Parts: sequence; C-alpha cells; structure tokens
Amino acid sequence: MSLFGLGSRNQKTFRPKKNAPSGSKGEQLRKHIDATLGSGNLREAVRLPPGEDLHEWLAINTVDFFNQVNILYGTLTEFCTSSSCPTMSAGPKYEYRWADGVIIKKPVEVSAPKYVDYLMNWIETQLDDESIFPQKLGAPFPPNFQDVVKTIFKRLFRVYAHIYHSHFQKIVSLKEEAHLNTCFKHFVLYTWEFRLIDKAELAPLYELVESILQL
Repeated sequence: MSLFGLGSRNQKTFRPKKNAPSGSKGEQLRKHIDATLGSGNLREAVRLPPGEDLHEWLAINTVDFFNQVNILYGTLTEFCTSSSCPTMSAGPKYEYRWADGVIIKKPVEVSAPKYVDYLMNWIETQLDDESIFPQKLGAPFPPNFQDVVKTIFKRLFRVYAHIYHSHFQKIVSLKEEAHLNTCFKHFVLYTWEFRLIDKAELAPLYELVESILQL
C-alpha cells in the first residue's frame, strides 16, 4: 500500500491534491523522498538531504503532508459532520477555534468539518502564494517562511488529533489504522526533526508521540 494513497475503494481526497514546485530541483527532492520512503526508514526519510536547501526541503514536504492529511480526512467526510462533531475537539480537554487573521480575526467556535474546510482553504492560499512558496527554482523564500510552515504543521496536527480522538474506531472499521499510524509517525518524525510544533501543542496525542519518538 502506498504511504500516500489509501486503496482504490477509499481514494477520495477532501480536495484536489497539490503539486510541489516543478523544475529539476523539485524533481530531485521528490525522487529522494520516494526513494527514502520506499526503504521503510522514516527516520532517514525526514532528514535534510546533504547539500540541500532547508527551505526547499520544508516547502516540498509541506505540500506532501498537506496532501496526506487531505486524503486521510477525505475518508471520513461522511462520518465527521456538524452534528456528530459540533466542535473541533481532541477529547474533552482540547477544543480548537478558527481564525486566519485576515477574514476571521477573532477565534470562532466552528464544527470540526467547518474547521477543516477553513484550514484546507487557508493552507491552499499559502501554497498558491508565490511570495511565500516560490514556484520558480532559485526564487527567494520570505523571511517569515518558517513561521508560516510552523503554523501549517501546527494546524495539520489538530486534524490528526481530532481523527484519533473522535474517529479512530471508524478508521479501524475501514481497516485503515495501519495507514493512519504510518502517516502520523512520518508526520511526527518530520515535525520533531525540524522543531515545527511546540511540545505543548502535542498534548492531545502526547503519549502516542512519545511512543513514536521513543523519548
């Protein structure tokens, strides 16, 4: 089974997949990712390849992890509804409110599917903005690039937290728990390698995170 695909019967994405920046450098990094993931060594797969630019590595992987969460959540859209999940939560202690700082400046309480919809739209806007994610090789990344990437990963983690706390039994019934666990392990190892998510943000799944990192 592909790490990025869920068998044909469940192959529906929440929205169309994004493509990483084109060009020879992007293609080289894509081949490196495919080769290292194919080896099954996720710890090796997340490391910055020798001699490569950190920002380009972050950019191409941000697109990949966005697509990955997209596909995972896409298998649950008929089960994660405004009635079943009226708030975006990760267990009884953690609730997430939405704000993008532009259209919605003050955090608002929304249902889980609405939160994910807002989130995916917001991430797509960031990925499509060439002043943040340059499409042309050699184009400069903005000074706040890593801050944007950190916010994207922090919010993608919240989707994983919601899936594990609210929909894990459905994932099991779909026989996709091994795939979910592998995707989340890859996500955790990558974000830990580059310190993209504050430890406090990981609290809803910290026991699982600890077991992955073997802290």
